[in-house]
Amino acid sequence: MITSKNYTFYIATTPGKLRKLIVPAYVLHSIAVFALIGVITVTIAVGSYSRMLWKVGNYNALRHDQETLKKQYQQLQSTVTDTNQRLDSLQSLATEVAMTYGVLRYHPAAFDSTENPTTPEDAFDRSIEQYTFLKQNAAVIAVSSNGLGLMPVMNFADSNYTPSIWPVMGHITDAFGERLDPFSGEGAFHTGVDVASDYGAPVHATADGIVTIAENHSGYGRLVVLDHGFGITTWYAHLSSFSAVPGTRIKRGEVIGYTGISGRSTGPHVHYEVRVNNAPVNPWRYMKGSGTAVGD
Repeated sequence: MITSKNYTFYIATTPGKLRKLIVPAYVLHSIAVFALIGVITVTIAVGSYSRMLWKVGNYNALRHDQETLKKQYQQLQSTVTDTNQRLDSLQSLATEVAMTYGVLRYHPAAFDSTENPTTPEDAFDRSIEQYTFLKQNAAVIAVSSNGLGLMPVMNFADSNYTPSIWPVMGHITDAFGERLDPFSGEGAFHTGVDVASDYGAPVHATADGIVTIAENHSGYGRLVVLDHGFGITTWYAHLSSFSAVPGTRIKRGEVIGYTGISGRSTGPHVHYEVRVNNAPVNPWRYMKGSGTAVGD
């Protein structure tokens, strides 16, 4: 029975008896509204939960793909590192063979045309250097249509432009060639020799040349590179500070920096490289004739 303001319900409680329940209309309307709100809320919650599950599934799939790509990248990086290591080794070997048979051609630093003398005094000094070089090495230099050609490099042992002394007083802690990287523990090609010395010990140029680099370099720390001509450069790494400026001419034995631990270093030492046409060669062949840091 429905009235204008109330709803009347009859409820059978016991056999033969009815219980009358009068409920105001606004109560039922409120219950209906709350029920509708509840249904909408549940529907929204179910939809949100479904979207969350979908996002979680996508995230897990993306994370799995990311891990897979990361592993593939690491494998490729390892392959590239191994390939570069082999190329460095082969290039070094090829350069050593070429130097042994004198098939490389070089351009002496004394004849470097990229650095023009700034004063008459500089021009005079350059002329004297060129004359002295030609006089000392006339027996092993042949002039051809292609420029200066170098005969077997062993004949240049007395040239001021050939590295021939130790860069710093100390002892060798790591040799040239294959080794285990002290940081990763994996095989790596060591492109120079490590000469351990006291922190701050002076580092000397091993031959006459021009400073081309004196700056921080990834892995090498504070690095000085000298160009000696003939395609020969020497590298001095892990320095604590510089005493050389790019573009200046350096004589053998001059201090170019000081021993340090900059870059990837486990202790104070100088990482010393000799490169021919940018290919690393064994520096020991240039150091074994001298046990001192500064030539006699």
